Amino acid sequence: MTDISNRVPAALQASEFTGLMSDGPRQGGYGPSTSKPWSSKPYHHPAAAWGAARSVAKVLIKERELFKGSTAMLTMNHPVRGFDCPGCAWPDDNHGVKLDICENGIKHVTWEMTPKRVDREFFAAHTVTELAEWNDYDLEDQGRLTEPMSYDAATDRYVPIGWDDAYTMVGEALRALDSPHAAAFYTSGRLSNEATFMYQLWAREFGTNNVPDCSNMCHEASGRALKASIATGKGTVSLDDWDACTALFVLGVNAASNAPRMLTSLAHAVKRGAQVVHINPMTEAAATRTIVPHEIGQMATFRASDTSTMNVQVRPGGDLALIRGVAKAVFEAEDANPGGGALDHEFLARFTDGFDEYRALVDAATWDELSVQAGVSEEQIRAVAQVYLDSPRSIIAWCLGVTQHEHGVDTVREFSNLLLLRGNIGREGAGPSPIRGHSNVQGNRTCGIDHNPSESFLAALDAECGIVSPRTPGLDTVATIEGMNDGSVKVFVALGGNFVLAAPDTKYTARGLRNCELTVQVSTKLNRSHLVHGRRALILPCLGRTERDEQASGVQGVSAEDAMSNVQLSMGKKKPASPHLRSELAILGGMARATLPDSATPWEEYVADYDLVRDSMSRVLPGFEGFNELVRQPMGFRIPQPARERIFLTPSGRAEFSHAPVPNAIPDDADVLVLQTMRSHDQWNTTIYSADDRYRGIKNLRELVFMNADDMRARGLSEGSFVDVTSTSRDGSTRTLTRYRAITYDLPVGAAAGYMPEMNALVGAADYSTQSDQPLMKNIQVRIAAAQ
Repeated sequence: MTDISNRVPAALQASEFTGLMSDGPRQGGYGPSTSKPWSSKPYHHPAAAWGAARSVAKVLIKERELFKGSTAMLTMNHPVRGFDCPGCAWPDDNHGVKLDICENGIKHVTWEMTPKRVDREFFAAHTVTELAEWNDYDLEDQGRLTEPMSYDAATDRYVPIGWDDAYTMVGEALRALDSPHAAAFYTSGRLSNEATFMYQLWAREFGTNNVPDCSNMCHEASGRALKASIATGKGTVSLDDWDACTALFVLGVNAASNAPRMLTSLAHAVKRGAQVVHINPMTEAAATRTIVPHEIGQMATFRASDTSTMNVQVRPGGDLALIRGVAKAVFEAEDANPGGGALDHEFLARFTDGFDEYRALVDAATWDELSVQAGVSEEQIRAVAQVYLDSPRSIIAWCLGVTQHEHGVDTVREFSNLLLLRGNIGREGAGPSPIRGHSNVQGNRTCGIDHNPSESFLAALDAECGIVSPRTPGLDTVATIEGMNDGSVKVFVALGGNFVLAAPDTKYTARGLRNCELTVQVSTKLNRSHLVHGRRALILPCLGRTERDEQASGVQGVSAEDAMSNVQLSMGKKKPASPHLRSELAILGGMARATLPDSATPWEEYVADYDLVRDSMSRVLPGFEGFNELVRQPMGFRIPQPARERIFLTPSGRAEFSHAPVPNAIPDDADVLVLQTMRSHDQWNTTIYSADDRYRGIKNLRELVFMNADDMRARGLSEGSFVDVTSTSRDGSTRTLTRYRAITYDLPVGAAAGYMPEMNALVGAADYSTQSDQPLMKNIQVRIAAAQ
């Protein structure tokens, strides 16, 4: 590799440029700069409703897309004839809803449809050093990328590069590596199923399983737990099951911001008499009331619907203890009335393994222990248990508030344990239901983005594609960051996302990216990861989900899998933002051919006709047989789930009870608080639309920490006091965020919360779960004190 250090500007070398903004408090955080006064006021209105409508109107007007954006709403989430929302993975409604949309989905689509452009004139006018001082809102607000760009170290600018030259740069860099394992191929959850299949095929034909993804940071624990319990990495329920359940337990989820269309299901469940129990350290707006925007009558009369029948504020990390308490109450009910229905004895005998050991474990747990670790009174736990005992059909749903802990796998397995006690797996209206984030993060895993793939998948891939896939497990996200820092990973390719801000330990991640020989970002808009780059760097702009994708055989559609295993076709309609944009599949095909010039894989044919990709997928992926026909059905198709049919493909052939101890969720030092990172409402992953958080009553402020009032008083803090937040990593190192504002919020004593990506900096490289390898973003032990 050519040494370019002598061509890097001296000032750049001297300052040890990282590509990150300079340290120092910014009231807007990573969002827009603002000099407006901040405020904090409790939000008492229903979720969604007119607040969402006003917010959408402001975004449409700001982006000058009032007509096109409004028109797009009519086709969003309507399979075959429309496009799949690029936001969350909540299933599309199959009961004739005309406007199956939400506030954040419209924001995301409008963000993609913006008329603003980042072209060669923009890059000629701004050095990377200059752009690095811009906030992240301003970077993304410049608009859509228009043509491929390559970093020129001599001028510290991105300059235009032809597509073929870009592909050649990638191919030469990869072929020059001493080992294919010196490359990592990352994806966010927006990549289509077809692009996913091509991406992993390229990596495996090249010779590595280094395919980290965003799931490594969010639901990895869910997949590992469900595989161990019932031999599937997914939930077993459908949206119809949500409509049929009699009790719904929702843990660690803020639906109003993370999956807003879920509000409809919550409201409908309460209306028809189901019990809906929210379990979360913070009582979020979604756990109170809503007015669903497409319920025109409710909007017109300001008539709200309840979205819960009970709210329980658990200690961060206390979910396992609480659910074990529910199981203890179930066993007590069985003992008080043997054979009275508290347990499903027939199901337990026919379909489960390890029940007796689990019963002994639960019996040995004391109510005092469970109550203290959950941070919930015995009375409250028994009330939750009574809901479960009274329910013929129960669903347990959860999100990252559960998984991003050291014991996340054990906690999700405890959910399975509880469901098994009453036969609540494999029948209507019952089962586990993880709430996924990104629109196709589940499809990415289904279609091969897995750093530790199964032998059955690799054997089928090899047979179909005529390759020999590596059998050595690859690097996940945490290991990839470590590899970039120690020099073992030299080329980093990212399909979507904003890796440096999504990952933990921001400075360490940035240092790793800067250490690479080449970084490649396939993106739609400018973001921080384009400025935190390797010695050589490419920005390759791609079509968005809303845009028309025309290839040699005609207009193409792609598919995505939602959180409940439904696969549907998505067809963009809008004229591409630039004639120079290429589709994700076209970019992948070009990079793959340049990397593997003698490959027998028909990369060019795949790009010309996506049906050919789907034909190959149909012969590799279980449940995808007849893919091209199935995906063109009006609502697509649902991937079969053996566990749904009570076929458990575990080593024992049965659903497995787990026997984990109750973890200690309480820090040893009383001065230490457990902080959880989260999004604001006006944010989607690392994209921040404003410095407001409507549902938590915050305006013009992101550099904050939410605290319990008693914890604030104990530290001599008042509302809005400047504080320093310091974490101590498992390796003994410390990290501090300075001059954040302390804001009172209804949280359990000992709990705190703040926004990602700003607070990702508090998570050290060593702070990941030994069960799932996930960063501990919901369990950061911190000390908070008045700012120095």
